Amino acid sequence: MVLLLPAWPEAHEIPADVTVQAFVTHGEGRVRVLARVPLAAMRDYEFPTREPGYLELSEAASPAEDAARQWIAPYLTLYEDGDPVPGLSLVATRISAPGDRAFTTFERAYRQVLGPPLDEQAELPPAQAMLDILFEAPARQEARLTLDARLAHLALRTQTVLRFILPDGSVRPFSYKGDPGPVRLDPHWWEAAGAFTLSGFFHILDGIDHLLFLLCLVLPVRRALPLISVVTSFTAAHSITLVASAFGLVPEALWFPVLIETLIALSIVFMAFENILGTRSRRRWLMAFGFGLVHGFGFSFALSESLQFAGSHLFTSLLAFNVGVELGQIAVLLVLVPTLALLFRIVPAVGGAIIISAALAHTGWHWMLDRGETLLRVDYSAPTGSDGGDLMTRWLLLIVLSAAAAFALQLAFRRLRILGSEHESPTVPSSTNRPEDR
Repeated sequence: MVLLLPAWPEAHEIPADVTVQAFVTHGEGRVRVLARVPLAAMRDYEFPTREPGYLELSEAASPAEDAARQWIAPYLTLYEDGDPVPGLSLVATRISAPGDRAFTTFERAYRQVLGPPLDEQAELPPAQAMLDILFEAPARQEARLTLDARLAHLALRTQTVLRFILPDGSVRPFSYKGDPGPVRLDPHWWEAAGAFTLSGFFHILDGIDHLLFLLCLVLPVRRALPLISVVTSFTAAHSITLVASAFGLVPEALWFPVLIETLIALSIVFMAFENILGTRSRRRWLMAFGFGLVHGFGFSFALSESLQFAGSHLFTSLLAFNVGVELGQIAVLLVLVPTLALLFRIVPAVGGAIIISAALAHTGWHWMLDRGETLLRVDYSAPTGSDGGDLMTRWLLLIVLSAAAAFALQLAFRRLRILGSEHESPTVPSSTNRPEDR
């Protein structure tokens, strides 16, 4: 037993990385889920082997089916219009070689899992074998499907590549890590809007670098009109680049996301030093607009991973995500502005703003150095995936749109200042001699 103990953990070791391939089809009153999972992910099963370590395929079929019932079936749940689909049953399993290309299309994978088993003389080690699994259930033709595939338990890092075959034959791809929760395969527009609004709201709350920049922006502002101008400028700017990124108006090079993250850190350092050295509030909106363009690209990196869940409602989801970001930003400001006002009643406003800005500059400086070091190590020779001339045209379009938005904001803020000055300086008759007036 002592000699066997070192070998026991190896037999049930958790795989580091597992990729699950899956298809979902909906038609003819039935829904089918077809998945391919590495056999090594079924850790509690000892599959029979023959010398020198190949699978005994004729005897491995039964334990493979039991493994599918234990490791996959309990973790798959289908919903139609929000109600669980009853009767999702295991129809077939088949051990396959990793090199076959059956899972390039649903039709080929479906024929293979229902076809004859792999040749018994195939030389297939258990660590390389794949398990193809087919589930079926009755479903209404007009129902909207949601799949909850909780497969993160298969490995330390589980990647799922899912393809949903729509009734018209088109394919909607998904790719995600871990357990993303229920995935609406064909959402209504309001379902997509609600999900992306929540995503944008919590993204701004989780983005500590965006929150610190927002704090730098509003820290020295004391009046309502300058506060409105800087927040509106920041919002308008990051909305422009967020939309531009969603429609492919940005480089696809590896260095671009790292550059944006470095510039976001730089924006914190720059605005913190502006607060320390003093700045003219009338120009502050322009700096908020310029750095807002950069932060919009940062928002887009989070959005790009989620747009696959938008279904056919790309633009609706994009607007909803932006609305969620703004709602999160407003929620932060509703807490931040009164807190700063209360703080500056206790400590001197100028001294308090300088101390907070110095701490923010210190944090942003270290982020900028770390991200800048990563930027220097990026492979700039890697292909960008875009034609140079086409990319230049997109950037020129983006610059024109940004300049037009900045000009429109300038005119709006100038009008607001005029209206504000008229409201704050009413005309007082000079002919009054009443003591209370004097």
